Amino acid sequence: MSSEFTLLMCAPDAFDLKYEINSWMSIENRPDVTLAAKQWRELHRIISNDVGATVELVQQEPNAPDMVFTANAGLVVRENNDKRVLLSRFMHPERQVEVAPFRAWFEKHGYDCTEPPETVFYEGEGDSLWCGDTLVTGYLKRSDITSHNWIAEQLYCEVLPVELVDGRWYHLDTAFFSPSPGVAAYYPGAFDTYARDVIESHFETIKVVEEEALQFACNSVVLGKDIVMPSGCPRIGAELRERGFTVHTADMSEFLKAGGACKCLSLFI
Repeated sequence: MSSEFTLLMCAPDAFDLKYEINSWMSIENRPDVTLAAKQWRELHRIISNDVGATVELVQQEPNAPDMVFTANAGLVVRENNDKRVLLSRFMHPERQVEVAPFRAWFEKHGYDCTEPPETVFYEGEGDSLWCGDTLVTGYLKRSDITSHNWIAEQLYCEVLPVELVDGRWYHLDTAFFSPSPGVAAYYPGAFDTYARDVIESHFETIKVVEEEALQFACNSVVLGKDIVMPSGCPRIGAELRERGFTVHTADMSEFLKAGGACKCLSLFI
């Protein structure tokens, strides 16, 4: 059980596909919102009941259909007893409406909120993931490369920028996750050659095949020895089980239509 983990989630009360801002989104292929709500409840049940993590909830704003993807709200850092969040500054105007309600939630719950510089786009845990003590950060598709210098100055940690080159994997968390310190599971095709070299030289790696990357296999929630991932990813699931992990799967079909899955729907706080 992983009760030491706390995550922020947002029930899909206003989830829908009302615009197109990534390669997955098509107004012609909108999600079944009733089925999406069922899938979200099952993901919540797995994380909270099967795994035993604590889940906090933020209310979705009616004009913010993508607010369910709480991973993009910011990057939360705990320093001793202090709680701090590096807030996001979204590239697309359609998502900028999320900043105020997310900030209000964090402030209400005692977090010190820090905003990026006005000229810097940064999309939180969607583009910033820890691999041991190293923070791997994605850029180009959503977050600016300049955001990495800002993060390093804020956190005094090693930051490894990696360039995303395929619009289907527009956030780092769609193509990369770390099942344990020093180990990186990733889909090489999402990154440029230099980024692949950086990842391979810094970490032990597990390569995800394209078929499973398209099911958002890398959009997994790592909770100690428990990993929650989208269904339809048997190869990476089997490899993780061989490494001693318990793998939980959840159908994310309706959220994939908006370009998200398990990790996008949860933020470590």
